[in-house]
Amino acid sequence: MTPLAWAAAAWGRDVTAARPLTGGWTSTMLALEATDGARAVLRLMTREPWRTHAAGLLAREADVQRLLAGTPVPAPASWALDPDGTATGDPAHLMSWLPGSLVLDRADDGLLRALAAMLRTVHRVDPGADRPRAYQSWAPPAKRIVPAWASDPSVWRAAFAVLDGPEPAYEPTFLHRDFHLGNVLWTGDEITGVVDWVETSWGPVGLDVAHAATCLALLHGSDAASAFGDHYIDLGGLLPDQRYWDVLDAVGYLPDPTKVATPWREAGRDITDDQARRRLEEHLARVLDD
Repeated sequence: MTPLAWAAAAWGRDVTAARPLTGGWTSTMLALEATDGARAVLRLMTREPWRTHAAGLLAREADVQRLLAGTPVPAPASWALDPDGTATGDPAHLMSWLPGSLVLDRADDGLLRALAAMLRTVHRVDPGADRPRAYQSWAPPAKRIVPAWASDPSVWRAAFAVLDGPEPAYEPTFLHRDFHLGNVLWTGDEITGVVDWVETSWGPVGLDVAHAATCLALLHGSDAASAFGDHYIDLGGLLPDQRYWDVLDAVGYLPDPTKVATPWREAGRDITDDQARRRLEEHLARVLDD
C-alpha cells in the first residue's frame, strides 16, 4: 500500500493533493487535502538514523499529542500510526493539520517574546504519570572534537572543559526538546501551532531554552539568542546554570551545523554553510564569556 493510500484509508477520505512541507530534517512531511477540503499532515520517517528508531519516536509523538489535547499548547492531534512501515514502506504518522506558516526571517522583540511565552506554556504542562522519557544529551563525548572549520579552536576547547565538569542539579520539567522557529507555526503575530514532538523529554527547562536560543543564533545572530533568554526570564522563567545548558546544546551541533542550514535554505532562508558555522561559534563564545 502506498503511503497516500494508507493515509486515505486511515483518514476515511479520498486524498486529492499532497504537498511537501519544507523546513524539516528527519522526515518527509506531506500536507494532504481531501475531496471535501479537509486537511491533514503525514510524517514519513525516511532519514537514518531516525528511521531505524521510528517506532519509538512516532509512538512518543502520538502519546504526547494525546497528552496535549485540551491544554493551551496548539499541538496536532494524532490520527493513525504505522510505526514500523509495515503498511506504507516507511514508518508513518498521520495527524491533524494546523493553520499557520513558518516565520524564519524575523527576530523582532514581539516575536521573541511570543516565542518565549509559548515555551513557558509548554513547560507548565503537567504530564502526571504519563511523563516522557528522561532527556538525552545530543553532545556526547564522541562529538567533542574541535571542528576543522573552527576559526577559534580555543572556544571549542573551553566548551568541552565545561561539559567535562558535573552536570548541574535541576528540577525536571516537561520539555518539547526540539523547540525552535522551525517547529512553530504563526498566523500573523500569533502562534497557531507547535509541531514535531518526537523528542519530547523530561529534563531541565534550560535545555529547551538553550536549543531555541542556538537556533535563533544560527538564523539571526547571538543578539537574538540572548534576547530570547531575557524574555523567558522576564516572563517568570528560572534559568539556573544556563551557561552549562547553552554550551551543551551548541556542542550538540557538531560536527557541522549545516545539517539545519540546509532545510532552512529549502524553506527560503538564505543562510550559507559558512555563515551557520560562524554564527554557532560566535554564539558559543558569547555564552562562555557570560
